[in-house]
Order: sequence, then C-alpha cells, then structure tokens
Amino acid sequence: MAGTGIRTAWRVIDDGDFFCPGCGGDRCYQRLAGRRRMTLLGVPLLRLGKAAPVVSCVSCAGHYPLTALDDPTTTGLSALLRNAYLVVALALLAPADPVTRAAAVDSLREAGFPEISADGLAGLPTETEVRDALEPLAPHLAPQGRESLLLHGARIALADGPYTDAERVTLTLIGSSLRLAAADRERLLAAA
Repeated sequence: MAGTGIRTAWRVIDDGDFFCPGCGGDRCYQRLAGRRRMTLLGVPLLRLGKAAPVVSCVSCAGHYPLTALDDPTTTGLSALLRNAYLVVALALLAPADPVTRAAAVDSLREAGFPEISADGLAGLPTETEVRDALEPLAPHLAPQGRESLLLHGARIALADGPYTDAERVTLTLIGSSLRLAAADRERLLAAA
C-alpha cells in the first residue's frame, strides 16, 4: 500500500554529555523514549507499542543503544586515568622513606601532575579505594595502558630496593584490579 509506513514519535526523557560512537567525541545527548505508529500519508492511524529507548547525539543525530552511555567521555576518562596514577603512587609509598617518596613525585610529574610535591603525598589508600579507582578504568584501557599503570607502581616500589612483601601484595592488588592475568603481572614485575 503506497503512502503507509511506521513512524516513531520520540520524546526526550533525559540529556547530558556522552562519548558519541558516530562522531567520535564528547557530545551532548538526548535520551529518547518513543511510540511506534502506523501512518497513512503521514497521518497516524494505529498505535503499535513502545519503541526501545535510545540515545540520540545532538551533533550527528545518530541513534545508539543506551549502552553508549556506559563509555566515559574523554574528559571523564582523563580524570579516571589521573586519579589512577595518583592512587597507585599513594598505595606504594612507604610512610617514612624519602627515596620512594621522591620516585613517586617524579613518576607523578611525568604522568601529568606538575604541581605535586612530596608533602602532597599523604595518606595511604585502602584496598577498597585502590579497587574503586582502578576497576572502572580497566575496561577502557588497552592492555598496554593497564601494563603501564602497573609498571608505574613497580618503579616506585623498586626505588628503595627489591620488592617487600607488602609491596608485592599491593602490586598484586593493582594488577588484579586492572584485570591483568597473574602471568602478566609477574612478567611485568620482573621486567620493571
């Protein structure tokens, strides 16, 4: 039948920022809910039910599944990565060891914290805080990025000599939080 079709009438139920898979950048989105209707010559005749909710990019007008909101924006990913470097450094600091503290400061300056000082590194994070900082980041990093974070911690731990038992436990926690296999963790710790 000519002139008939199915149209979806969308309504906005939420908005915000997301990483658009179509545009490839941080964009504004609208979360849409819709109803499908059969139309004849553009006039709605029959309701066909609800359409699955989607995310619409304001820039490219592409529609994506709600899972697109699970990926962090580039700004959010950058903040997660900076926080991860800081938490790894803090987790491996020996409270009174100036050599380790100096290595941590140097490592953090290389990671994008030019303003950091030895006095700014206070308070060791708990196991839960380490996991909370690293686990959300792990799925968004390539294996080389996860390995780089573990090597960052390993270099800090080695600044005062061979790994202590406490440092090995902390490095194992960091590696497992980053979803690195046990064999990869051992290989990286030996290579550091």
